[in-house]
Amino acid sequence: MFDHISIPSLLVSYVALLFSLSIHEASHASAAYYLGDDTAERLGRMTLNPLAHMDFFGTFLFPILGMTTSIPMIGWAKPVPVSPHRFTRGVTMRGGYALVSAAGPASNVVLSVVALLVLCFSLRFSVPSDLTRWSWFVGAMNGFESLERLKVEPTTALFLALGGRLVMVNFGLAIFNLLPVGPLDGGGILRGFLSPRAAQWFDAHVQHMYVVLLILVFVGGLNFILGPLFSAFLLVLQWVAPTLLGV
Repeated sequence: MFDHISIPSLLVSYVALLFSLSIHEASHASAAYYLGDDTAERLGRMTLNPLAHMDFFGTFLFPILGMTTSIPMIGWAKPVPVSPHRFTRGVTMRGGYALVSAAGPASNVVLSVVALLVLCFSLRFSVPSDLTRWSWFVGAMNGFESLERLKVEPTTALFLALGGRLVMVNFGLAIFNLLPVGPLDGGGILRGFLSPRAAQWFDAHVQHMYVVLLILVFVGGLNFILGPLFSAFLLVLQWVAPTLLGV
């Protein structure tokens, strides 16, 4: 049943996801702490330790199923608790909550860019051949098995594959979480711009949005929403990467 699974590819993808989720949740906690709410900090959530953020289903079971089967699964961590009434930085409760919500996706965008820069400059200053540099970069974006087929030394292949996964996973987490749906960060951001009456309606329908989101995930509907964004991102990479790689 699992003969087709590459253990190195699975480990690289899972490590990238675990680290990215930890960055995401720690950024929520740090933003709340900066605004004056130390709820998450007192509960030990302002940390990069993945054990503090792990959810059995969202951080272990579902991601593993998604990586080892054809079932479309997503990953998530335990939500960071936020108490908007504790904000002391001169922001409204809804405005502050919107900022805290935005911190998670913003951290994933930053991590995706940093991973891209590290990956490209590592190749630029360690691989003399332009052609090899480009092929290894493409292999890194496609995963460990692609680098294996290019006869890249295993340790180097693991490093490059991890860089590629960090670029893609963090971009995916950012755009997914920015969807303006109640349970996601995009919902929290949107709520900060709604009138009190609209926000009340929004809160009353969060559970319905959650059901719709799950249905979209399981039937593959998110591909129609996120697919074009990933395609645009790959086009940007094809334009930016050669300059960073020096090819």
